[in-house]
Amino acid sequence: MPTLMKKDILDMTSLSVEEISLILDTAERMKEISERPVKKVPTLRGKTVVLFFYEPSTRTRTSFDIAAKRLSADSISLSGSASSVVKGETLLDTARNLEAMKPDIIVLRHSSSGAPYILAKSLRASVINAGDGMHAHPTQSLLDLLTVREHKGTLEGLRVAIIGDIMHSRVARSNCVGFTKMGASVTVCAPPTLIPKGMASSYGVSVTHHMPEAVANADVIMMLRIQKERQTGFFFPTEREYSRLYGLNRDVLEYAKSDVLVMHPGPINRGLEISPDVADGPHSIILDQVTSGVAVRMAILYLVTGGA
Repeated sequence: MPTLMKKDILDMTSLSVEEISLILDTAERMKEISERPVKKVPTLRGKTVVLFFYEPSTRTRTSFDIAAKRLSADSISLSGSASSVVKGETLLDTARNLEAMKPDIIVLRHSSSGAPYILAKSLRASVINAGDGMHAHPTQSLLDLLTVREHKGTLEGLRVAIIGDIMHSRVARSNCVGFTKMGASVTVCAPPTLIPKGMASSYGVSVTHHMPEAVANADVIMMLRIQKERQTGFFFPTEREYSRLYGLNRDVLEYAKSDVLVMHPGPINRGLEISPDVADGPHSIILDQVTSGVAVRMAILYLVTGGA
């Protein structure tokens, strides 16, 4: 049986197809634990997981915390605003002080792309990237892959449309790598101002600026929110115009396959990138993604500590 020969989980690019499959298969088994009356196993008893989040988070932080606790690990949460960083201490010095307390895993979310890589090179503890700037969000991509595989039975040959603020989205970048690596074809769609140059050649995806073309015969549609907190300029005239041209509603959904899956990494801006009736409709698997997030993070915590 393959094993995860990595100390750290930093991006989707560094994971092989076999390693991704191992994580997804392990996550499927972990889901059973969450269905038990007592949702806890002693697998990681005695291990310590530090959740170090420099950015706000609901789903990722909570799911990592729940994942650690369900495996009986000790979980400690730390935010940038509550750490010595506000006193001028560097990220690396803070992390080295944390490591002196002998944690086994550090889960890091940071606004700067590349921050988890600095820690991974310098620390003995395993580092898991919970999102770094606009660069990568591997655990989100893995939970998205798991959710789609559970509904479709396979990832091979699926048509995936990713629509929204591609420019500022680490989720989009990780999913372009993850889905294409697992045999799906990906189309990204946004206004020209919200798609990075070289996207098609860098990620092996198709690029379009027209919603009907993007969702035509799609098996999966993933909507992304407009990330105003990362934008430094004006990328479209008005939100009303953006919603009219790039929002997912029932009319646009008609271009996709009849059994299309609608996804969103959250948080949702209802009425902007997705209409409420679609977000809550029969095609939506948005809450399934949240459920898969706990299982995937349980699998990763288990595997980086030597499980197989």
